[in-house]
Amino acid sequence: MAAARLRALWEHPAGLKTVFFWAPTMKWGLVYASLSDMKRPVENVSIPQCTVLAMTGMVWTRYSFVIHPINYNLAGANVFVALTNLYQLSRVVRHSGSKGDNSLPSSATSSK
Repeated sequence: MAAARLRALWEHPAGLKTVFFWAPTMKWGLVYASLSDMKRPVENVSIPQCTVLAMTGMVWTRYSFVIHPINYNLAGANVFVALTNLYQLSRVVRHSGSKGDNSLPSSATSSK
């Protein structure tokens, strides 16, 4: 039974022997990096970086359902890339709102 499942995973069009498996699997590293950035002080969050990663995550999520074979691993990684970076952006907005001004943190607007 296990051998048949492993063989099916190996032979699948998005299986272990294809880039359709390994590229999205490596992209989960971006999710891990974004999750570890949650500990970063909000003043050090890069707005351009989070914006680009969130937009990229949304675009590639859509793409993963258009390509054949449909790549759920790629979709999952990109959904989490988008969500974690949208959360980071919401932290910046909440922080700037709590300070009583409408300006963004000065260090958050530039990449370091």
